[in-house]
Amino acid sequence: MSLHAQLSPEAQARIAAQRRNSTITSVIIALLAMTLIGVILMIIALSTSVKNIPQATYSSATSKPDPDPRIKKVNNAMLNKPASPSSMPTAAIAVNTTSPIAIKVPEVPPTESDFGIDDGNGFGAGGFDSGQGKSGTGIPGIPIESRKRCSLADRMDRLLNNGGSKECEDAVVNALRWLKRTQNKNGSWTNQKQVGMTGLALLTFLGHCETAGSEEFGEAVLSAITYLVDISMKNNGKLATDFKDDHWCYEHAIATYALAEAYTLCVRGFGENILQLEEAVMASGQFLINSQHKGGGWDYGYSEDSPRGGDVSIVGWHLQALKACKFTGLDFANMTRCYKKGLDYIERMQASSGAIGYSSPNGIHGDGTTLAAVGGLCFQIWKSPSTRVARKAVKFMDQEIKFGWNTADADLYGHYYAVQCMINNGGKEWERYNKVFRDEVLTNQDKDGSFKIVGGGNQLNAVGASFAGDGGHGRHYRTCLATLMLESYYRFLPTGKGGN
Repeated sequence: MSLHAQLSPEAQARIAAQRRNSTITSVIIALLAMTLIGVILMIIALSTSVKNIPQATYSSATSKPDPDPRIKKVNNAMLNKPASPSSMPTAAIAVNTTSPIAIKVPEVPPTESDFGIDDGNGFGAGGFDSGQGKSGTGIPGIPIESRKRCSLADRMDRLLNNGGSKECEDAVVNALRWLKRTQNKNGSWTNQKQVGMTGLALLTFLGHCETAGSEEFGEAVLSAITYLVDISMKNNGKLATDFKDDHWCYEHAIATYALAEAYTLCVRGFGENILQLEEAVMASGQFLINSQHKGGGWDYGYSEDSPRGGDVSIVGWHLQALKACKFTGLDFANMTRCYKKGLDYIERMQASSGAIGYSSPNGIHGDGTTLAAVGGLCFQIWKSPSTRVARKAVKFMDQEIKFGWNTADADLYGHYYAVQCMINNGGKEWERYNKVFRDEVLTNQDKDGSFKIVGGGNQLNAVGASFAGDGGHGRHYRTCLATLMLESYYRFLPTGKGGN
């Protein structure tokens, strides 16, 4: 005999409802799980489709130069640590512009200040963009003003509004193509002063916002960075191939400048993961700081206590490199003290006329405008175009400077500085100088993109005139300087009131 409980109709209805609800809940959970799996698969597919920048690898040194006591000041622990992958996406490449533009970036609204000193602040605050800007867009990690080179629209707008022309852009692109064609297989350029010449070439590409992710020039840029990083890693931060030549301090400063700007633009700006670039910048930049002469300058062979004490020409490249290091955001020891001592050195070299001497106020070379431009630019980028030293230098140049490609006044080294100094100053001085230099440069570019011999057979009014001929690194040197001059309409180190 068995007992069976008879459920009431109401209980049976409740059980049926519970079963329906359970079935519906199971179906909903299954659908949600399938949707979640689909989203995860989509994210994985998208992440694997992003173009990755090739990772540069570097060989260990087979031989090392003689020990240098200053090397102990560099943090060696960083040199063996691999670079951390960036969390930022690799840059997107723009392919449908009339002239090559490195990277497609958001349109950047104009800032409240531009070139010149009329606003009382120079042409920029010298700070970094948080990535938001005024319209919620920007390039994180790149100085606010420097990012304007990275948009074709912004670049052309700045070019045309500051006295340039479309021909300037075309000339720059043609020069970059010539540089790409003449690059050595190991990423360097020329067969003389390769580190310095590679640094100059890399600066020209970066000046047009060409990075390792650029469609047309990315391989050339990455190869150049790889070459310089390799040199730095092999020599514990020292950038040269011939340390017996006391002039290697020029190469070190130029190459450090280029590596620091590459780090800011490629790594901080566009998230390109370039192995050991950060370590190279830190080592080379810190060596530069540690090797300053006790008098505030920098001297041949990096002597720190020589009677000569250095000269303004060497100091100019080192203060440019130091400013580029500042904008990396990396932590360098004693940077503030270093740049202030460097500026003090330049100020001591300025004569009452505004001219700046080579290694004393009375040691004026040529017409005095070359080193006036060097010193004026250094004060502009570290302080402000309105500083007394910079204003006196600009006034002197405005009165004295001359430029003719086929004349003795074709010192491209001096005019490389003068273009930047004058455009930073702005006003009538810039308008007058722009008329002097722009067309002289444009009309002396060869069809292959390089630039013609300067001087017209005359002895140049310049201390170093090796670029006058076509031997060795002459054509490369001329082409880099002329290209950097034409990029000055949009390429520069932002100024600011102080470097802190």
